Amino acid sequence: MPETIPSQYKNSFEYGMDLALKKAAEFKGIGQFLENGVKNAVGMWFGVLPTVMAIGTLALLLANNTPIFEILGKPFLPLLELLQVPEAAEASKTMIVGFTDMFTPSIIAAEGIASEMTRFIVASVSVTQLIYLSEVGGLILGSKLPVKLWELFVLFLERTIISLIIICPLAHLIF
Repeated sequence: MPETIPSQYKNSFEYGMDLALKKAAEFKGIGQFLENGVKNAVGMWFGVLPTVMAIGTLALLLANNTPIFEILGKPFLPLLELLQVPEAAEASKTMIVGFTDMFTPSIIAAEGIASEMTRFIVASVSVTQLIYLSEVGGLILGSKLPVKLWELFVLFLERTIISLIIICPLAHLIF
């Protein structure tokens, strides 16, 4: 779409209406619409499913058999302690693993965290992190969007910190 309105149009509304009508004229019927939708859904499903399973499995293996996420989670320890999260050291291990998959932090928390409040915080943060390499991140990286892996990771960290700042005080009110 050009940045300026072509000269044959009086205003942006007229130009937009013309573009919309041209697009609507290309519509080939509900059957074609549904067929394209099913093809798109199936393609995405089978394109993403192997990635989700591979990254999720790898994350669980690394989390359960190596100290990698414990080391990567150390920078979150002061923030968790400042927010008075019980079992902050255990919770810190779950913060970075959320980049790999949404469910892995909750699995780790269920196994190693006794505090109901901390498990609530871990589960809530893992849902709000939103950019999981196994799902959304994989789709974004596989799309035509000019986004790099490190940029996704920075967004993930920002969402994690903001989520902690909001969720922890709420958890103190609830528990």
